[in-house]
Amino acid sequence: MGPLESLSAIRESGIVAVMRKMEVDTCIRVAEALLEGGIRVLEITVDAPRAAEMIYSVSQALQGEALVGAGTVLDPEAAVAAIQAGAAFIFSPCLDPEVIQTANRYGRVAIPGVMTPTEMVQAASAGAPAVKLFPASVLGPGFIKQVNAPLPHIPVIPTGGVDERNAAEFIRAGAMAVGIGGSLLKDSVERGAFHEITQRARSLVERVLEARA
Repeated sequence: MGPLESLSAIRESGIVAVMRKMEVDTCIRVAEALLEGGIRVLEITVDAPRAAEMIYSVSQALQGEALVGAGTVLDPEAAVAAIQAGAAFIFSPCLDPEVIQTANRYGRVAIPGVMTPTEMVQAASAGAPAVKLFPASVLGPGFIKQVNAPLPHIPVIPTGGVDERNAAEFIRAGAMAVGIGGSLLKDSVERGAFHEITQRARSLVERVLEARA
């Protein structure tokens, strides 16, 4: 899948599920639970020792049924390692033009973290097709509504503090999609209650669809 197709898949999904610091087998089970609940874009953060293995294993296990990418990518080296493991997209909590250039060089989508209109424009100028508003809870949905007026050509994906209570509000404000992790998984991973993850995923998908309608 090329960068335009990946971006389209993220837009269509409306939800990017963030999976952080898990064992490989657990990561696969969580990914399957999320997919069963209707979430088809999965971000595996690279701040774990076996992150590349997780990206590869989940990609293989889901066999193209979900778009799997990397998150918390801080430098070009981490981007290359994630891409070589099979990451279809690269999310960063910060803006680094070299990470964007690296992803573009390998035909992947790079979505850097931003917090100001200036950073949004800098990210777009560096080649990013969308930006990650982080931490989104600090600025809130109103920021997206306001910034969309002068910068409607830069899609925004709020992440950080997004949960089932405010996800729809971010979508209605103009967000292309939302990134959500801890509030979606909660303590269900530790307890092995993967059915709860599926239920939350299904509920979140419904809320996003209603907000778009």
